Parts: sequence; C-alpha cells; structure tokens
Amino acid sequence: MALRDFVNPNIVSLTPYQPGLPIEEVAREQGLDPGEICKLASNESALGASPKAIEAYLACATELHMYPDGGAWEIRHKLAEFYDLNPDQFILGCGSNEILELVGHCFLNETSSVVYSQYSFVVYQLVAKLFGAKGIEVPATDGLGHDLAAIRAAIQDDTRIVFVCTPNNPTGTMFSAKEFEAFIENWPQDVLLVLDEAYAEIALGSDIKSLQYLSHEIPLLITRTFSKAYGLAGLRLGYGISSPALIETLSRARQPFNVTLPALKAGLAAIEDQNFIHRSQDHYSKSCAVFEKFFKKYDIPYIPSGANFILVQTGNGQAVFEALMEKGVIVRPMATYKLPEHIRISYGTDKENQKAIDALIQVLSLES
Repeated sequence: MALRDFVNPNIVSLTPYQPGLPIEEVAREQGLDPGEICKLASNESALGASPKAIEAYLACATELHMYPDGGAWEIRHKLAEFYDLNPDQFILGCGSNEILELVGHCFLNETSSVVYSQYSFVVYQLVAKLFGAKGIEVPATDGLGHDLAAIRAAIQDDTRIVFVCTPNNPTGTMFSAKEFEAFIENWPQDVLLVLDEAYAEIALGSDIKSLQYLSHEIPLLITRTFSKAYGLAGLRLGYGISSPALIETLSRARQPFNVTLPALKAGLAAIEDQNFIHRSQDHYSKSCAVFEKFFKKYDIPYIPSGANFILVQTGNGQAVFEALMEKGVIVRPMATYKLPEHIRISYGTDKENQKAIDALIQVLSLES
C-alpha cells in the first residue's frame, strides 16, 4: 500500500480549480513580449488597484516581521461603519473563497446536500465535493441565469446550503429584488442561504439591496471581496456578512492569522477610496457598451452581463481561446463550465478592449 491509497476519497474525486493563464506563461509558450499581452481572463480590475490601497500596502513594509491582527478588529469596524452594521457581523478571509469553504467546514458532511445553479461559480461544486456532500445542480434558464423557483423547489430535507450568485460568474446574469424576495419567502430555518456578491460594488443595473435582508429571520450569509472592484486580487481579501451568531460559528473553523497584514492594511484604505469605485463603475459600463455594440454588429450571440466581463458564443471556444492567445489576448474558455462554444472576456483598459476586438475580427474571420 502507498500513502496515496489513503487519501480522503473526497479529495481524489476533485478536479482542481483552473484559473486564467498568467501572462508570463503565455509569453513563454507563444514567444511573445509580456508587455504586449493583455490578460482578459480572470475578471481583474481594469484600472489596477485603489491608489489609497497601494499607498497603505507600501507603508506597512516595515511591519512585515509581525503577525497581522488575527481578529481583523480595525477592518471589521471600518466595514461596520461603512455599511451601518455591527463589527461582529463580519468575518474576514483569504478571498471570499475561504468564507465559502468555512461554510462547508461548519455545515457539510456525507449526509447533507448543497443546491446551486447550473453555470454558476465552480467553487460551489468543489466545496460540496470536498466535504462529501451531495451536489444538486439546478438547470439554468434559457438565458443561462438562475431559475430561483427551481432552486427553491430543489431543496431537500438534507439540504444545508443553497448558493446563489448575482451577478453570476461566469454568465454575468442577475436576478431582481422582486425575484429574490419571492425566493426567500418562508425560507426554511435549517438551510443556510449564501448570497455570493463578489461583483456587488460594480454590478451594472442591479436593484438588490442585499444588506436589508440581514434583518429578516432567515439564515443568510453575504460574501464579498476586495479582489474585483477594489483591484486587490493579488492580496486575497474577502469577507462574509451575517448575523453575529453565524459569524461566531464560522470563526470557529477559521485558521489563525488567515489574512495577511498587507491585505488588512490595503483593504482598510481601499474602503476609503470610493472615488476609485465610481471610476471603475463608469469604465465597466462604457466597456460593456463597446463589446455589446461589436457583438451586435456582427450578430455574435452573447449574454447581457451585469459584471466586469461578458460571456460570448464563438463556436469552438477552446479553438478561439487558443487562436486569441497566439495574438497576445488571454480570455477564458468555458468548457469546464460545460459551455464549450463560449468564451468569457473580462473588460480591460480601452486599449486592451480594442485589441481583443481586433483579434476576434481576425480569429472569427469577420471581415474579408
């Protein structure tokens, strides 16, 4: 017998998460200048990071020999002030992904089930498998969005968690406040509803004011991140918002010093930089209009998106991805989401967006 024979079977069955390819790897493989490559694969901030966050990050360099505040006291109080909530309603994590995993640690095992939508963030499936829970995937709507009524109907007696996401990754679809309110009416008290709002600050056209539902008598956890709107993806900082009782439960499973000192300092400063958020919202709105105009001009099917990316149907998604990569444009093929005819394009700078459009014209032979 070898050690591998004793690996937890839940781990053996997992397919690891596949991130967007880094610029350096593509440059090596394609023989390209890294400076000429634009990465539009991971929904990263097109405007870089919050300037105030960068300043705070650099300022903490002389403190790197010290452990961070394990309780994240300062940033929890800043978030509480910003959202008009209580500090004990927040938990910080290494990206919002860690918060999703903490939920699994606390509530999932081989006797439980998890409900999520088809074409939703793949980590929901990974969390279910990691803890041996049964994953219940609910078919999406014709527009690839969440069918909230069907998700509600899919809840079983052993269901402990329901994951919903708006705007949804990778489709960019959203549901309305009216739909959400109907969805949570008479919600079962033994099922945790996780509302993933990674793109909340830059959601285009959303009418959901999710924090108001924290006062409802339902088990609700809202997850958000500093990776997208604030441009701190490299620091991995996310958080959960819920009732003090649920936050206390999740904190029991949290590792000591799970968030780094630079992440805490940068995140604290980023909250103060709402001007950066407003500039990002404006840029993504304009970028969305540019891509939609292009797709409509050439009659290319796409899914209207409320986030900083757009899902487009190109035929053979993997082939288009590879052809674009040869031209120095990195996008995300969607076969892992069972959308083999699609690619996902993150919005970049104006120059990067135009480069992606020019490359698509060539790859798809749109002009003779």
